[in-house]
Amino acid sequence: MRWDPEQYGRYADERGRPFVDLISRIGATAPRRVVDLGCGPGTLTALLAQHWPDAAIEGVDSSPEMIEQAQRLAGDRLQFRLGDVADWTPAPDTDVVISNATLQWVPGHRELLRGWAAAVPSGGWLAIQVPGNFDSPAHRLLRGLADSPRWAEQLAGVLRHDDAVAEPAEYAQLLHAAGMQPDVWETTYLHVLPGDDPVLEWLRGTGLRPVLAVLDEAEGLEFSAALAESLRAAYPRTEFGTLYPFRRIFAVGHQP
Repeated sequence: MRWDPEQYGRYADERGRPFVDLISRIGATAPRRVVDLGCGPGTLTALLAQHWPDAAIEGVDSSPEMIEQAQRLAGDRLQFRLGDVADWTPAPDTDVVISNATLQWVPGHRELLRGWAAAVPSGGWLAIQVPGNFDSPAHRLLRGLADSPRWAEQLAGVLRHDDAVAEPAEYAQLLHAAGMQPDVWETTYLHVLPGDDPVLEWLRGTGLRPVLAVLDEAEGLEFSAALAESLRAAYPRTEFGTLYPFRRIFAVGHQP
């Protein structure tokens, strides 16, 4: 699946706010190394270098397109590399591990979290954020269209369903079982999106990517047009924009 940094960045402010809220709950004062797993184009990773001015900051992402974009921000303390987070293990000096809006793409990420939590050194932190909106109208409509007779054969197994992430309580239990002190919460952001078909444009940057990767250009346009029609009814445009509620789940663990 190819990522499009420009499309993803169309709603950079809305996508960036949960990242800022996540790192605000990390109590590390002088970490040696901070790793951002699923760093995307690196814009948010660069904030970590400002937040912890003495730490080595590392961003990891599996998308060559995203890493190419991120390399423009690299410096002495800020480095980016191509890699699969499913294969990543923390170095002994990794005091903070962050994964923002990434683990929903990784099957079996609960086991990954257990391994990372166990490997974080004493005093270290593990912080994740995942979307909790797989039961929202946007995703139900997306899955419903993919399962329709027109698309079911081509798109069978392409989209993950509402088991892609856990509920907050499960993340709290997981961190506690790993010996960490858990801080887990959820927030529903009410985004006000401008323009025509903004929910479709949002999905083009994330949830729709697996579908577009399978279909050819003409099929992608056909699928997108049908989805856009349904989304307009589910998220009607108001005089000041389209309201798009987005639930997100946060989990921060501290290794005492």
